[in-house]
Amino acid sequence: MRTFTGLALACLLLSACASTPLPVHNPAMAWVDLETQTGKLVMAERLDNQRTADGRYFQVTPGSHELMVRFDYEVFIGGMSQFSNPQERLCYLTLNYADFQPGQRYRLQARSLGFNAYARLFNAEGKVVAEERLVNCIP
Repeated sequence: MRTFTGLALACLLLSACASTPLPVHNPAMAWVDLETQTGKLVMAERLDNQRTADGRYFQVTPGSHELMVRFDYEVFIGGMSQFSNPQERLCYLTLNYADFQPGQRYRLQARSLGFNAYARLFNAEGKVVAEERLVNCIP
């Protein structure tokens, strides 16, 4: 029941976000898209230790910033009999980047490998410019 309630709440929040269009990119700021290929959800959580208003992206002033994302994914544990019941894992990934450029687009990718979660920040050319410096996971 608890999993169903959490899933219903996540769907409700995502549908609310999906109905609101993304704002126009401010050319004086940098834009950070979020993506995951191994998880269920990655959302902007905090920018410079302040809660974000919209979890779908970061829009930052030029210079140095600390980004924190929420990353949800599943881990399969135990023997063959438990593969049908994955364990939910929630992580908060923090990374710093000192050189955000105005008008540039970046991509923050969260990924998992077993119980470990990782984040990388890519610039517009696809080069890794920062990696996570702090990972806090539950459970």
